[in-house]
Amino acid sequence: MDTTLQDPLVGQTLDGRYRVEARIAVGGMATVYRALDMRLDRVLALKVMHPALAADGAFVERFIREARSVARLAHPNVVQVFDQGTDRSYVYLAMEYVAGCTLRDVLRERGALQPRAALDILEPVLAALGAAHRAGFVHRDMKPENVLIGDDGRVKVADFGLVRSVDTVTSTTGAVLGTVSYLAPEQIERGTADPRVDVYACGVVLYEMLTGARPHSGDSPAQVLYQHLHEDVPPPSALVPGLPYGLDELVASATARTPDVRPADAAALLGHVLEARAALSDAQLDALPPRALTAGHDNAEDRTSVIPRSLTVPRRLPAGADGDGDGDGDGVQRTSRLQAPPVPPPGPGRRSRRPVLTLVAAVLAVLCLGAGVWYINAGQFTRVPPLLSRTEAQAEQRLKAAGLEVKGVERAYSDTVARGTVIGSDPASGARIRDHDSVRLTVSLGPQTVRVPGLRGVALDKARARLKAAGLEQGMITREFSDDVPRGAVIVSTPPAGTDRHAGSAISLVVSKGSPVDVPDVTDEDLATAREDLTDAGLKVKVAAERVTSEYDKGQVARQTPDEGSRAAEGDTVTLTLSKGPETIEVPDVTGSNVDDAKQRLERAGFQVEEDRGLLGLFGDTVKKQSVRGGDRAPKGSTITLTIR
Repeated sequence: MDTTLQDPLVGQTLDGRYRVEARIAVGGMATVYRALDMRLDRVLALKVMHPALAADGAFVERFIREARSVARLAHPNVVQVFDQGTDRSYVYLAMEYVAGCTLRDVLRERGALQPRAALDILEPVLAALGAAHRAGFVHRDMKPENVLIGDDGRVKVADFGLVRSVDTVTSTTGAVLGTVSYLAPEQIERGTADPRVDVYACGVVLYEMLTGARPHSGDSPAQVLYQHLHEDVPPPSALVPGLPYGLDELVASATARTPDVRPADAAALLGHVLEARAALSDAQLDALPPRALTAGHDNAEDRTSVIPRSLTVPRRLPAGADGDGDGDGDGVQRTSRLQAPPVPPPGPGRRSRRPVLTLVAAVLAVLCLGAGVWYINAGQFTRVPPLLSRTEAQAEQRLKAAGLEVKGVERAYSDTVARGTVIGSDPASGARIRDHDSVRLTVSLGPQTVRVPGLRGVALDKARARLKAAGLEQGMITREFSDDVPRGAVIVSTPPAGTDRHAGSAISLVVSKGSPVDVPDVTDEDLATAREDLTDAGLKVKVAAERVTSEYDKGQVARQTPDEGSRAAEGDTVTLTLSKGPETIEVPDVTGSNVDDAKQRLERAGFQVEEDRGLLGLFGDTVKKQSVRGGDRAPKGSTITLTIR
């Protein structure tokens, strides 16, 4: 049954812009829809928060704040956030739509992957997380469901719904945020999260890609959590014999139960992955897992199925390599079943007429040619040793040991490789090169950092320009009163002036609202007097277009916004609503009536009543006269005086 037909949001348009076309997936925090941006005519994914969470104002505020922060992660391997908004009870994010499948879909369909495929997926994931970690965020819910593989082969990290600031220590009461199979021990024990919890989860994901199974399992989530706390993740080679030791080391390093033993963040883990790959041969990278580990398996408890379309994982062939004969010509080898071409049997009675001596001669010629080539090349060629993530001195030592020289050193910024370590070489590691030839190294300068400029007292527009000139971005702006910083100028930045930050980082600003002003009470004043009082206090005046009935005379101030006693900034505007006079109603005629009856009629009509008895009316009970004649109109709530005789 198509559940999207029962979804009330399908077919609706949010904010007059996003037409919801179909439901894609349902998660713990939100539902994801495919939608059309009618303004830009493009398909995107719309993530709509569940109504129960949308009713929590504090949660929505944090969701919006963190969504804006994640939107600044302009990285090719992070699902991009385009827009955020609310429409009625719906709180939503408009995000990049990735047509393809999730890593979970791939593992369910194919089981264990070849090491090369596993690393091809892991490396862009770590690049994305590394950018997030360096920008100050932790994902906290890394798992195969949140790794999207596009139809074009691109890998992207999705669902930063549980993202937190690196500096934020998150604790939970009676609950652990995340998915049990990928939680780090410190998340379970203390509810804390820093970049190393993402490193742990990526180690579990790598184990699962290499083996087709998760390292910890049990009949209940509690059993899985217990194993995370008390048992090491086993080496993948224990389940898949023949896997290289370097892959076991990668998994062990990333999933160490003690956080301090793990790589500090995803960028550091990426350096280890690149080094491990460089040390593996093509045969080791392309080794097929045993057939028993390639069967599909179910992971229903973690299923998200984000944007499923294809269960085929493209793998690009080396440059110049032939395709699989499918005629695509796009250099992408897709999963398919290949059959060897049939060899036609020799016809009955047919024999080769070629003399045996001719065949032997041909074989000898080939052997001699091979021997000649071996003789010519022997001792003249070698291969560039693994150099990635080595320090400059270590790389030079390795090259010298291999009989090679350093031709020169170039330096470049890198967000993922530590300062002083090798990020590339020419020729590359593993390339065939003549003995005693030279290699040019590229060494990391680390992330490009810039210094936060001094902005105190600088007008906001000029502060934005200074940040941009320094290679930084403006972050969240808050406004506060200040007695010594002019209105509209920066009071302080976070981080403060002089702090070194990665280029492109967002800097939060506190902007002055000026000195606080106590708003005077101008109700019951005429407009000219009220305007003068407010102007003298340093405030501006706006008169509302509508007028209201009130107890005040026509033309007097009936109400003001903000109210008396509120604090406003100098130059703020106070809106005045003028009175069109009290509401008038017809006065009942009570002359000649009993005084008690007369009072009841007048009070029911909305008037106040006073009695005038004088000396002659001390003992009387009849109304001889009323201050407003019966049938005339008087302001509602006004006082009618009765003369009693």
